[in-house]
Amino acid sequence: MVSDVADRAFTGNRTPLPRRRSAPGTAILARMAKIPPSLAVVGSEHPSSARESLIQYPSAFPIKVMGPRADGFVGAVTEIARRFDPEFDASTVELRPSRQGHYLAVTVTVTATSREQLDGLYRALTSHPMVKVVL
Repeated sequence: MVSDVADRAFTGNRTPLPRRRSAPGTAILARMAKIPPSLAVVGSEHPSSARESLIQYPSAFPIKVMGPRADGFVGAVTEIARRFDPEFDASTVELRPSRQGHYLAVTVTVTATSREQLDGLYRALTSHPMVKVVL
């Protein structure tokens, strides 16, 4: 009963308005139809900015990786970072435990040399089973 009352919309004279029912996803499809084609495909970019980057290469690029506070997590993250940056210095790794101590944030700073290198690094980190979040 309560959910029926909560679901109804009323006008000023308390007359219930008819509920509009549509097929699932219809509203989303209608909104998507208004999106310009250049933005509708995930990963597509405006043609003029397809190769422009806000990052100047090479540069020091910090990446924060979060996962469980468990043996092997920091080693796994640093090994992946070293795979994409042979000059990676593990002594620059910053560790920060979560408030309750269940998770660990590991910040690694790599020398970014290209967009492809960073994309590969993010893919490798996010595909690791211990990694929860990569920022």
